Amino acid sequence: MAVKALANLAYEGSKDPLAEAIAPPPNETEEERERRLEREREAKRVSDIIDEQLDKERRAGNPMRILLLGQSESGKSTTLKNFQLMYEPKAFRRERASWRAIIQLNIVQAFHLIMDAIAQAQRQAKREADDHDPQDLPALTVEHFRIRQRLLPLLEIENTLIRQLSPVTSRQKSSGHRLSLKEVAVNSATSWKECFQKLMNNERDSLDSEALVDWDDPSDPGKVLNACLEDMIRLWNDPVVQELLDKLKLRMREQAGFFLDALARVTAPRYLPSDDDILHARLKTLGVTETHFRFRQGSGIGKDWRIYDVGGQRSQRAAWIPYFDNMDAIIFLVPISAFDQLLEEDLKTNRLQDSVQLWKDVISNQLLQHTNMILFLNKIDIFREKLESGVRFSDYVTSYGDRPNDFESTSACTSPQSIPFVA
Repeated sequence: MAVKALANLAYEGSKDPLAEAIAPPPNETEEERERRLEREREAKRVSDIIDEQLDKERRAGNPMRILLLGQSESGKSTTLKNFQLMYEPKAFRRERASWRAIIQLNIVQAFHLIMDAIAQAQRQAKREADDHDPQDLPALTVEHFRIRQRLLPLLEIENTLIRQLSPVTSRQKSSGHRLSLKEVAVNSATSWKECFQKLMNNERDSLDSEALVDWDDPSDPGKVLNACLEDMIRLWNDPVVQELLDKLKLRMREQAGFFLDALARVTAPRYLPSDDDILHARLKTLGVTETHFRFRQGSGIGKDWRIYDVGGQRSQRAAWIPYFDNMDAIIFLVPISAFDQLLEEDLKTNRLQDSVQLWKDVISNQLLQHTNMILFLNKIDIFREKLESGVRFSDYVTSYGDRPNDFESTSACTSPQSIPFVA
């Protein structure tokens, strides 16, 4: 009996438990068999997808990490948008409808500033009449004041657009000039694009951005902008208004000139932003944004890239240091057009000198000894325009001396090799 029991145990131990587990159940009908095989085919399909994804991740290796650094308004967000346009063009263009609202806000806020300037000139004219103390502002006409009055509806749609972007926006005051401009800033912790698209009652992932806009919505700010078009063009192209803006040192052309020079196009019915429009749209970022994309062509095909855009205001620079570790490259942007401007947070500090000092601090940081450094001298076009308009480089960068005030000569002083010596 003992021998027989051991033989039975040996026989049972020789059975394959896996084969038993996947074996067809006894007395399986043909219909049950078909359902079982279909489940197995689906399970294999899902397994193959997972294996393929894991294989891609293994082949792609670690992601390439790039950190964008620079002071506020240095062009970091525009650089990021250029990366997105090149490597994620479909996703970039799906966001056109969201950027339409930002561009509308850029236009409205620019005219808010112009209207405030006219109001200031009007108040000053009254004081001059009472005190017989002439000031240096140009004299405006009754027609200027009438146009300003007709453009007051723009202030209401400014509030509408800001509310639409809430709660992911905050309003910040710029102290860089005599008049205050309320600037929209988005918190990186929330996707303002998703928030805005929800307000349009459309959640679908459509390649057709036009389908995301309710053109018949009576509250669409575009309708007010289009109705105000003629007065906006007259005011923006008025030489007296331009002189007033210059006297008040309001950098309108630098801030929103791209759109103000194309008002008929960007306020047209059914307007959707072009790629170039989106690149010129201004939106301040608070905190850190992380953008992912994958190379789909060239030697880096399949490589995952992550780009980090951090706020450049002084109060936000302390948040840079945790991102210094494990970065493959840093792109540092210096807006050389800011040579004649002061830092908003410190009206005693020249913006170009602040950028140069910041660059020196970054390249001397021990955490970045093995990190690739890329220096972008940005906003060359605005720099050239300022020189051609008569702004003297040596008035702000005294080390330049009495050398010629032309683009070629000043460019030598602002080259990547000599930029560390500007400060």
